[in-house]
Amino acid sequence: MDQIALTRIAEALERMSPAPLETPDFNAAAAFVWHVGPERLEPVEAVNRVDLNLLVGINRSRDTLLENTRRFAQGFAANNALLWGARGMGKSSLVKAVHGALAADHPELKLVELQREDLPSVARLLGHLRGSEHRFILFCDDLSFSHDDQHYKSLKAVLDGGIEGRPENVVFYATSNRRHLMPRDMIENERSSAINPSEAVEEKVSLSDRFGLWLGFHPCDQDEYLAMIEGYCAAYGVEVDAEKLRAEAVEWQATRGARSGRVAWQFFTDLAGRHGVALR
Repeated sequence: MDQIALTRIAEALERMSPAPLETPDFNAAAAFVWHVGPERLEPVEAVNRVDLNLLVGINRSRDTLLENTRRFAQGFAANNALLWGARGMGKSSLVKAVHGALAADHPELKLVELQREDLPSVARLLGHLRGSEHRFILFCDDLSFSHDDQHYKSLKAVLDGGIEGRPENVVFYATSNRRHLMPRDMIENERSSAINPSEAVEEKVSLSDRFGLWLGFHPCDQDEYLAMIEGYCAAYGVEVDAEKLRAEAVEWQATRGARSGRVAWQFFTDLAGRHGVALR
């Protein structure tokens, strides 16, 4: 076999089994994104988030998650958290805002975003975080599973940690539109077709039970919707007649057929643009 063939074989083997990830410089940024193929922790220069004070109508969830995260940042015990409920009500915004509110006083607190599709690699990610002097919020947005999805088994490595246990410097926050992380019709179908209905779904449904905190997010009413917009106007210095603002905001949500924090922000983005205000 000639040297060229040997070189190609060596390169192919290297692609199949890449070199171990070097320990990243966690002081390079406050947040990172976990990528696979090749595996790496990519620093995020500026996190896309809003100020914690701008999240209106979710006070209880806000205060609970903030306190849990503060204890974790201080080195004390803290729970994994599942933020579940209505779309557009600030679940992922709250996670990022809480981290931003605490990062100034606790620079060792880092946010690491993990995609649901990359859950099978989470054990290796935990290996890189374990033993670091920093503390990590491992964040998975829009987490859910279908009937043939086996990724939920990988999630147990984060929540339970296997025989090693979850690293004490890692806490896991996830957002989902579903309280049990899977469609209700799938749960009912397994119950109806199994020999032992209760055991058929226990493994999957009990996954959500492994989160110490369940924070529910529910659709907002019109007063809360308007309060969100008024808060944005005050924060960014957009001055509009109160009656005009109310009429335009109500018309906007009527055309969207929904009310939520996301719809409120979309209306305000349009309003700020019309008033020549840049959102930074």
